[in-house]
Amino acid sequence: MRVIAGTLRSRPLTAPAGLQTRPTTDRLRETLFNILTQGATDRVAGHHFLDLYSGSGAVGIEALSRGASHTVFVEQAPSALAILNRNLATLALRTGFTLEKRSVAAYLRREAKSLESAPPARQFTTIFLDPPYDSTEYDLALTLLGNECATLLAPNALVIAEHRKKSPLPKQFGQLQRIRLLHQGDAALSFYQLAPN
Repeated sequence: MRVIAGTLRSRPLTAPAGLQTRPTTDRLRETLFNILTQGATDRVAGHHFLDLYSGSGAVGIEALSRGASHTVFVEQAPSALAILNRNLATLALRTGFTLEKRSVAAYLRREAKSLESAPPARQFTTIFLDPPYDSTEYDLALTLLGNECATLLAPNALVIAEHRKKSPLPKQFGQLQRIRLLHQGDAALSFYQLAPN
């Protein structure tokens, strides 16, 4: 596993066997960031990126390598946190990110509440989530982002969920509507945006 592009291009990332997290493959990560950075709008460089269920941190680190102004990693599993911290240290990343050692639900609710009195610069242009397959975390996180925590999304923000191709996600979670579904191998990426008012 490695960083695909940007300032940290080709640097190795650690994800040892036995880790309960399932790292996003290099190929799928490359496809994801090609979508996010090509075309008229680069959704990474100069923007805030939120990596939920961060695991090894590969996706959030890729965002930093490609110029994200700030990345927030949210992870609470001790084994995953150890690997994430090791990757950040190995790459000498000391600034430009925040590591939240708490559940995704707790983080989203806290941030949405604090945003009530904070400037809109704290909103995210891209939110990526990759919870354990077959868990209820998909419904929990996407429902929060489509309802009470929708204020965390910047205008035209994307919420992207990695999941099993054979386990499709619903087309809508509150205000979040799926706008694209991409299959690659056994994995899939569902792209959501807030429905227009």
